[in-house]
Amino acid sequence: MKIKPLPPLNSLVAFESAARNMSFTQAASELSVTQGAVSRQIRHLEEYLGRALFVRDKRQLGLTQTGTDYYASVQQSLQVLADTTSDILQWRSNKQITVATSNAMASLWLLPRLPKFQDLHPHIDVRILATDSLKGVRSSEYDIALFYYRKAPTGTSVTPLFRERVYPVCSPAFLERQTVDTPEQVLGTTQLWLDSNENWLTWKEWFRSAGLEQIKPRRQLNLNNYPMLIQAALNGQGIALGWQQLVEQYLDNGVLVRPVPTELNTEAHFYMLEPEEQARRKPGVEEFRDWLLEHVREDPSYSGETSATTSLSAQSG
Repeated sequence: MKIKPLPPLNSLVAFESAARNMSFTQAASELSVTQGAVSRQIRHLEEYLGRALFVRDKRQLGLTQTGTDYYASVQQSLQVLADTTSDILQWRSNKQITVATSNAMASLWLLPRLPKFQDLHPHIDVRILATDSLKGVRSSEYDIALFYYRKAPTGTSVTPLFRERVYPVCSPAFLERQTVDTPEQVLGTTQLWLDSNENWLTWKEWFRSAGLEQIKPRRQLNLNNYPMLIQAALNGQGIALGWQQLVEQYLDNGVLVRPVPTELNTEAHFYMLEPEEQARRKPGVEEFRDWLLEHVREDPSYSGETSATTSLSAQSG
């Protein structure tokens, strides 16, 4: 059964605000519209009802008897609708958690493992906020963040997850075309360079750790996105620097291999960050956090659950 007659709903909102504030000007400010827009909505509603709702006096605004009676009904109805909407939004908010992380961490580490969490907790929705830096992201926009940092960031609750392990990786097909057994031979191939403003470890640092200070790559391909860089390695287009946690699935599957055993271990980490000012942690956040820590404990590079409250000055990746 169709509900009728229904007045113009936008006009009801304008009427409720104007009647509550007894001012078209304040209603306009509250609704972020012009005073003329509020006046037009009220006039539209009065024309629809065929009754005047306001007594328009140069000195003050007042309600007619019809306006007074109608206002009580309209305000009550809108409040019921607002309360019900709030309940629905709160339920969804409690059932949905937002995980902010880099494109690399999201596509190469989190997404392949997320089905395990969803199987265990089908009632929790996970929203991935992929961004290559937390700069400009308000803490209220995420519940948990997963990022790589050279140094532990400050101004947030921090739990180190994995210590940085970096080594060259390439496709088996790439090795079939040339011999690569030493860092010097890596230098003679095509290296895939990450062209990023974030503070990721570079080929220069890896070669330096291997005893090669002055390097002049024979060929290099620059890419500004790490998942795209790994895809280039999978395509056999060159050798990439692989972060252990981000490439291990490809190594396990055999689609990427390590041409040389040399690896660089640093004090950098992948961290879990949690906003400190959260007044009430959602139930889903605790479950995700517990699952995450339980999952990463199985990794040999797991750093332990030492939390630190430390000013977000380090660059992330």
